Amino acid sequence: MSLTSHLQELRRKHEHLSERVEQEQRSPGASTHNIAQMKKQKLRLKEQITRLSDA
Repeated sequence: MSLTSHLQELRRKHEHLSERVEQEQRSPGASTHNIAQMKKQKLRLKEQITRLSDA
């Protein structure tokens, strides 16, 4: 997998997680634990994207 396609895949995953977090936050009775876990995943993806973009 090329660097460009890998970055595109990471960005796609980050966007998908963003959408899921928004859906969960709008949902009544949403699990704050699940939301926190998804936000941590998003942060890890963002850090990875930044690190690879700067390389």
